[in-house]
Amino acid sequence: MSKTVEDITINYEEDGLLLVKELDKCILSKGAWTTILFRYQNWNKTKGEYGNDVFTIRRYQKRQGEYIPKSKFNISSVEQAKKIVEALKGWI
Repeated sequence: MSKTVEDITINYEEDGLLLVKELDKCILSKGAWTTILFRYQNWNKTKGEYGNDVFTIRRYQKRQGEYIPKSKFNISSVEQAKKIVEALKGWI
């Protein structure tokens, strides 16, 4: 668990291999409830390389001094991300 928002990561390693590689993050909100947008890649065991960029929005709740994951929404492709951006631009 992370004690600060800046320390939160989605990097995931197993047997010395980084299976989820965080490329970037944008902290959308801070506080008792924190929202972070991550850009990352998954390791493809078959191809032996990282896949295309994907995105996820994750919410964390601070409890007893540590941030605990509560929910997530995965954006599965650049095309889906573009549609979300266009919808938000139209609304804002």
